[in-house]
Amino acid sequence: MERRKRILVIDDASLVRLYYRGALERAGFEVAEALNGIEALEQLLNAPADLLIVDVNMPQMDGLSFLKALRAKGPPLSSTPSLVVSTEGLPDRVSAAHSAGANLYLVKPVTEETLVQYARLLCGAPNG
Repeated sequence: MERRKRILVIDDASLVRLYYRGALERAGFEVAEALNGIEALEQLLNAPADLLIVDVNMPQMDGLSFLKALRAKGPPLSSTPSLVVSTEGLPDRVSAAHSAGANLYLVKPVTEETLVQYARLLCGAPNG
């Protein structure tokens, strides 16, 4: 039996983490959570993830700073796919996220179906 794909959700909003966790676990993913970029980096050193879902605006270390720090670490951590989900949809913010290392950028609110679809796509999980 193939192991479940592990997704690390990095967002300071507890309701957002709860929503993402529910959607992703129902789709068969294993989900871990971090409140900010610092906590996420610490977790990834102990337990790598197959996908990162990253908010932009967070205390201590925001999402873009986190992605830059992660991409600077080198493989295998630096090659972990990332999906940035933010309330900010301006082209300069999207461009900044891609420059920081985001693979994909979605603007909140994101439906459960969309979240799961892109999670499967980015971490190579089979469609359920």
